[in-house]
Parts: sequence; C-alpha cells; structure tokens
Amino acid sequence: MTTVAVIGLGIMGGPMAANLLTAGLDVVGYNRTREKVDQLVERGGRGADDVADAVRDADIVLTMLPDSPDVEGVVLGEGGVLDSAKAGTLLVDASTIRPDVSVRLAEAARARGMRAVDAPVSGGEAGAVEGTLSIMVGGEPADVEAARPVLEAVGSTVVHVGPAGSGQTVKAANQLIVAGTIELVAEALVFLEAHGVDTEAAIKVLAGGLAGNRILDRKAAGMTAREFTPGFRVDLHHKDLGIVTSAAREAGVAIPVGALVAQLMGSLRAQGHGSLDHSALLLLVEQLSGRRGG
Repeated sequence: MTTVAVIGLGIMGGPMAANLLTAGLDVVGYNRTREKVDQLVERGGRGADDVADAVRDADIVLTMLPDSPDVEGVVLGEGGVLDSAKAGTLLVDASTIRPDVSVRLAEAARARGMRAVDAPVSGGEAGAVEGTLSIMVGGEPADVEAARPVLEAVGSTVVHVGPAGSGQTVKAANQLIVAGTIELVAEALVFLEAHGVDTEAAIKVLAGGLAGNRILDRKAAGMTAREFTPGFRVDLHHKDLGIVTSAAREAGVAIPVGALVAQLMGSLRAQGHGSLDHSALLLLVEQLSGRRGG
C-alpha cells in the first residue's frame, strides 16, 4: 500500500487527506494544530508529531501550506522533508506559492535523491471536499505520472502543464481570473440590488447565458445573503495576487484589471476582512457605492 504523508490539514488539506483515505491509501498527517491531526486519525488515518515523523516512511509527501516561506521551512528546514524522507520519495506540493520557489524546491529535491512536482489546486473547499479539484502540475513527465494516482484521488481534472514551476504559473493565472470574476459579480449584484431587481431570478438567468461562470454558481447565493464563511480567505487571495503582479512585472506583461483587483483585495484586507471568504469583495463595492458594507 502506498503511504502518503500529508503536511497541512487545514480547510483544503484536511478534506484532501480524507479523500486519499477513501481511495484506500495509507495516510499519515501532520499539522501544527493537533486537533486537525486527531480529526484525521478519527477518519482512519495516522497522526504524526512532527514533519520528520510524518515523512520518514512515506512514498509520497503532499504539502498543502499557506505561503512560500511555509513550504520552504517544511521542505528545506532542519528536520524537514529533505532531511527526513527516504531516497526516491516524491514531493507533491499542492500549495500556491511563487513559481521560482517551486523550481528551487525541485532542484533541491533532485540533489538529495528525491523528486518533486508542483501541483497547486483550484476549486476551493467545496472542490476539496467533493474530490473535484482542478490540478495544474509542473515537473518531469515521469514524476507527474508517479503522482497522478494520488492527484486523481483528490481532483477530477489533472493536467501536466510543463516543467517545474509551470503549475504555479498556471495557478497564478487562475487566481487572476477568479479575483476579477468575483469583483465583476460583486459589482453586478450591488447594481441589481440598487435597482430593486429580484437578484435570485437575475442570477438564474445570468448563469444560463454567456455571463454564466463558476462564481455565480458557487458564490452568488452567499454573496446576496452576506454570508462570507471562508472557503478561500481574503488573506490568501491577497497573497496570490501579489504572486501574480510580481510574476507579470518580471515577464513584462501588463495586467491593468488584475492590478486594480489586487488593490481592491488589499484594501478589503486592510479593513480587517482578511479572514472572510474572498467573495466579501462585495462589501467593498457596497462601501464604494455609499451603500452598506465596509
């Protein structure tokens, strides 16, 4: 039986680990908050006291962590993955981090006789729970194929998009599109409400036409109810848009709309809404419109 160590059992990593268990894999998990480890054990997994304990006998290590420094610490730090895993272990980083960091991690893994792919995901908490994540994978073809059984246990769309770092580049584009779409849906909803339109009916007809999108399908109902329980926090999308704007600048690519949305997301966060779902951009649109929110 393949043993998978999952490092990071939060909103995304916890459900992903549960789906790996459902697929019949041996799953050992570690999280800084012990409660999350205990929840995995209750589902039939095994718990670890630290990173070294989790990865020591693993065939595959799956990391799902908030930011580049977190992944670097877990992988490169003392007692981390490269210090503690056996030769030949495959590192699958599902976090959303800078592409250049993914390239550096892959090089470091290769130097230690291990393999690494970057495999960031899209689909939010719902996709993680349902096992329907879209996964964009960067790395050597053979390593991607070795990771595929694990990735297909947590996602319904798994696509190899290029060498190391490519997965993160595609994820950056994904986050650009998602943020821009949320902002436009937020503006449309506030616009509709200001005119007294039946927003539920409007959402139904908009979703059936060319304006249809996954944000309308998954987020619009919560937005109209002002229910912003996080499936993906503003804090994290703010971080991701920083990755996008930096990478675009390095490539000499203009993203004027994306840059504006990055500023709006940053403003929302600065107002104390970082722990809300990213669909809370609606609050900022209301505030700018002199209505509620803010």
